[in-house]
Amino acid sequence: MLNQGDKAPDFVLDDDEGNEVSLEGLLAGGPLILYFYPADFTPICTAEACSIRDMHPRILSANYQVVGISPQSSQSHERFRKRHDLPFPLLYDRDRRVINAFGVSGFLGMGVRRATFVIDPDRTIRARVVSDLFVGSHVEFIEQAIAKSA
Repeated sequence: MLNQGDKAPDFVLDDDEGNEVSLEGLLAGGPLILYFYPADFTPICTAEACSIRDMHPRILSANYQVVGISPQSSQSHERFRKRHDLPFPLLYDRDRRVINAFGVSGFLGMGVRRATFVIDPDRTIRARVVSDLFVGSHVEFIEQAIAKSA
């Protein structure tokens, strides 16, 4: 798994509207909160996405962007985003290339670990948290990241 100080690998993935999104393009807008989650519509993933949605105005005012990545299809992401009014893009990692590059595959390569990274515009990973079941760890991590920018 990538650690603090490592360079995040560039990638290009489709978002929930079918647009290609690159890490380089995202970072052109400033630092990024990149979170990996196992699946759309599951209780824990829904709680996490909705918590980030509720923090989104503060994330933006701290000059961060936020993006979620999971292996579900763009169509699934679109339904999930619309159902829960998520104001940030969800990216479709069809072949799990980005999941593997960040080292967040689940046990024996199955599933996805719940992991959140703060990535600076030069692609340096400033910090990360991994907590498969406890959404609160991720919310607190994001709160701390945006508080440092305020």
